[in-house]
Amino acid sequence: MKSIFNIVSFFAAMAVSAQSTAVISEMDKYVKPRYRVIVDNDFGGDPDGLFQLVHQILSPSAEIKGIIGSHLKPGDPFDSSKITAENAVKKVNETLEVMNLKNKFNVFQGSNDQLKDLKTPNISEGAKAIVAEAMKADEKNPLFVVCGAGLTEVASAYLMEPKIADKIVVVWIGGPEYSDLAAPPPGFTPLEYNLGIDIIAAQVVFNESNLNIWQIPRNAYRQTLMSYTELITKVKPEGKTGAYLTRKIEELMERVQKLNFHIGETYIMGDSPLVLVTALQSSFEADSSSSSYVLKNAPKIDDNGLYQYNPKGKSIRVYTQLDTRLMFEDFYTKLKLFNKKN
Repeated sequence: MKSIFNIVSFFAAMAVSAQSTAVISEMDKYVKPRYRVIVDNDFGGDPDGLFQLVHQILSPSAEIKGIIGSHLKPGDPFDSSKITAENAVKKVNETLEVMNLKNKFNVFQGSNDQLKDLKTPNISEGAKAIVAEAMKADEKNPLFVVCGAGLTEVASAYLMEPKIADKIVVVWIGGPEYSDLAAPPPGFTPLEYNLGIDIIAAQVVFNESNLNIWQIPRNAYRQTLMSYTELITKVKPEGKTGAYLTRKIEELMERVQKLNFHIGETYIMGDSPLVLVTALQSSFEADSSSSSYVLKNAPKIDDNGLYQYNPKGKSIRVYTQLDTRLMFEDFYTKLKLFNKKN
């Protein structure tokens, strides 16, 4: 009886999640949802995820069906605790409260741990939410699962229910450069940050599954530079939300300065392309037409988190150039419109 009650409660929670297109009232008449999204990110880590979350919330063409707080790599400087997914959920709820949107979205906790092997999922509310939304038979709008961190929740959802593979598109910020597409940055680490959060999960998604992948690797997401002057003139003045986001970046700048490290006058908003390639698609023949991508055979990911050429790999989309003008200007103007009513 208890298990039945838990299942009923879970689906009841999912049912109350529909995003109102009236978050920005000026857009409500003409902009309606044409996609569904589940947002999966390590919100307790790099604050760029909070910018992506706010932008996603303010983008009514992509209806948010759930927000998942996922884990960091063990010992991560952003949060070295063992409850990083739990802390990510706290950051989501804090952000929603700042926006006066508390309890307006379903927020789920992901696993606090990496996968142990290629066959065993980490059962979490986040993974269950992905499966539940993907398996809805009465939904016509395509479903994107947008991931700005590791792939634990997506991999777990697939291992729990492989039938989701042809029902979702996984948009992932992560992975190093492909040698035929871009050179790595100065002083690079071979293991890219997000891939290193859970190498086994990436192996499940790339090597073992038939999931549809849109990948935004390091050379692409490093294009998303917001200057500090843009931050203080276009974000900070826009009410509680703008001030909150600005403070998160400034706190990080203060933290690294104490280590005698100076990050200059820009910051990589590396998770914001998740909004760009989903919500900001072309009107007709819908696609992320202002950004460039190629189709490649998915590489094999080895135990070190590096690509191995795989001529038999499934076809995946790999972004090479992002329309940062559209991405940032849309964010700034939506934040301004949102602040008018808050």
